[in-house]
Amino acid sequence: MCTGNPIIAKYDLRSSKPKRVIDKKENSMWRYGSLLPLANQKNRVTLGEGWTPILPLNKIKQKTGLEWLMMKDESLNPTGSFKARGLSMAVSMAKELGINSCIIPTAGNAGGAMSAYCARAGMKAVVVMPRHTPNAFKKECQYYGAELIEVDGLISDCAKKVREIAASKGCFDMSTMKEPYRLEGKRLWVMKLLNS
Repeated sequence: MCTGNPIIAKYDLRSSKPKRVIDKKENSMWRYGSLLPLANQKNRVTLGEGWTPILPLNKIKQKTGLEWLMMKDESLNPTGSFKARGLSMAVSMAKELGINSCIIPTAGNAGGAMSAYCARAGMKAVVVMPRHTPNAFKKECQYYGAELIEVDGLISDCAKKVREIAASKGCFDMSTMKEPYRLEGKRLWVMKLLNS
């Protein structure tokens, strides 16, 4: 398993007819499952993420003189942010690789998303947040059963604490740019846009 660096896959779908690789019965990011690194779909950890609307911004488009302007409304994901896509993919791969405990430094949305997907997968979640993080984010993680560790300091201090805990307790580090599969889930909104 490759850890410590993101995997950046490049697809050339021009010759493969992209519509043939899309599962049109699936109304989530997993409609593109054949392009994702998950080998066994039984390990898919999903809450129905993705399939969020793309909205035209006509007034702003006219004011700015742009020919085309759209907004992807990721607030409609199950955990309320685009983090749901990346963490659905990351937790799915962790499950496939036999990992049972994940840890993440966060100041909000990533912690809630990881907590939700770990709960769905039956995995332990440890979330490390700055103490000054709004209580709503802390409570969200705790509602999903995550262990919450508060740190006096900034997100960089939380990242340092995550490295210590991951090394001593064997938790898998889900930090941005540390976990190699989150990027694959995050970029699926582009596939939706291209195939709309």
